[in-house]
Amino acid sequence: MKLNLKNPIVFFDLETTGLNITNDRIVELSYHKIYTNGREETKTIRINPEMPIPPDSTAIHGITDADVANCPTFKQVAKEFAKDIEGCDLAGYNSNRFDVPLLAEELLRVGVDIDLKKRKLVDVQVVFHKMEQRTLVAAYKFYCNSNLVDAHSAQADTQATYEVLQAQLDRYPELENSIEFLSKFTAQTNNVDFAGNIIYNDKNEEIFNFGKYKGEKVTNVLKKDQGYFSWILDSNFPLYTKKVLTNIKLRG
Repeated sequence: MKLNLKNPIVFFDLETTGLNITNDRIVELSYHKIYTNGREETKTIRINPEMPIPPDSTAIHGITDADVANCPTFKQVAKEFAKDIEGCDLAGYNSNRFDVPLLAEELLRVGVDIDLKKRKLVDVQVVFHKMEQRTLVAAYKFYCNSNLVDAHSAQADTQATYEVLQAQLDRYPELENSIEFLSKFTAQTNNVDFAGNIIYNDKNEEIFNFGKYKGEKVTNVLKKDQGYFSWILDSNFPLYTKKVLTNIKLRG
């Protein structure tokens, strides 16, 4: 089933140095853009992470330090990527938990301030897990009746994710062919930041979700313990968490 689009949508996948959204870096970025008129285009970029790629990560995606030694850094490609996704919704596989948070960190780190929280985000893995609970390789076999060649290649995974979502819409009539619906359907958390350090309570108020002030309103904590704000900014929290906290503080 073709996607019913109000905005262009970009399916993307990251291959990285590891799984820590704060400390790890992108080594390959692939994105498949679908325009509202049905036109499609794909880009894949190898990126020098400016840090060694651990052997355990290379064993998964096959990218070595030598492969990216002469590639551009993320800072060199960030503005082009930001332009390509301008006005677009975003989709991926396990993207809400990993790819989107790590991408947000990378963008902030190089000074490209895009608030990805304002985009509609569709996580195809969540649709799959709610309906069938399998891996991407199994999802591709189940929905598309084909074996996924080059799994853990960013481009192969990106294209497979797009095809799986189309097949999911064909299979499940209860899924509305609307990116807004799919974004809500695949949202698993009430996070304010991507990492879940700050969440919304049942009154839609921001509260801390960790530490000694867990469950308390952020605005109340910032008023009674001004040093807590400075401690978070100086600690190894994600940049996006710090950005959200700063916005809350400035808002008063």
